[in-house]
Amino acid sequence: MRVFDPHVHMTSRTTDDYEAMHAVGVRALVEPAFWLGQPRTSVGSFTDYFDALIGWERFRAAQFGIRHHCAIALNPKEANDPRCASVLDVLPRYLEKDGVVAVGEIGFDSMTPEEDDAFARQLQLAIEHDLPALVHTPHRDKAAGTRRTLDLVKESGLPVERVAVDHLNETTVRAVADSGAWMGFSIYPDTKMDEDRMVAILKEYGTARVLVNSAADWGRSDPLKTHKTGLAMLAAGFDEADVDTVLWRNPVEFYGQSGRLVLDDLPEAAETFLGNSVLRGER
Repeated sequence: MRVFDPHVHMTSRTTDDYEAMHAVGVRALVEPAFWLGQPRTSVGSFTDYFDALIGWERFRAAQFGIRHHCAIALNPKEANDPRCASVLDVLPRYLEKDGVVAVGEIGFDSMTPEEDDAFARQLQLAIEHDLPALVHTPHRDKAAGTRRTLDLVKESGLPVERVAVDHLNETTVRAVADSGAWMGFSIYPDTKMDEDRMVAILKEYGTARVLVNSAADWGRSDPLKTHKTGLAMLAAGFDEADVDTVLWRNPVEFYGQSGRLVLDDLPEAAETFLGNSVLRGER
């Protein structure tokens, strides 16, 4: 089983996670910019973070045989902080960098006017930089947030096939499926989605335009949930080609719209684990 995790926050994870992910077939991922758990108070803290995503984290993943790509954006939660507003002005130079395959995460947290403005402006950046967009739907009032998301995408002029609407569930998937946008599902231990519910949705909606991710971050989460969803699909009667479509070919097709995916093989993990000594400063 080969796996491309289209949404995982490896900045929050350990090298043990990288080893475990490689062992179950993860060979590529996208790490979207997100809220780090504590408010950032200046633009400089964002640029340091963006620099780490396009540099250090890409190198760290490669040590474990995994191709790292990222999405760059001002996330919805921090769009409400006036200290962060000028982050939007520095995004264009990052959206031109190698390894940046989307604008994201953008969208809504509390559905404020400030979020609405940041969302609309970043959809325009996606158009200007010829990139797809990864959209976060709110944790509260998710149905209304999803409807507003689809309205803003339509107003923006960004082709809907270049948009993935993430963190969907049974109450929001129909609207996104009907819109023509990509449907993103985060498989989480306690919230969002689990493997069995995901399998049920795949049985109803099929495998086209579906992105399954772990969204693993600093909270209770599991970067192996993509692989576990593949196992659940096989147990439910899907064949290996179906699993490959959902866990590899779909994310390649979506993020491939950026023209920046790099998916050639890295050295096998047994060799790259020698790089651990580099990570520890021993070489």
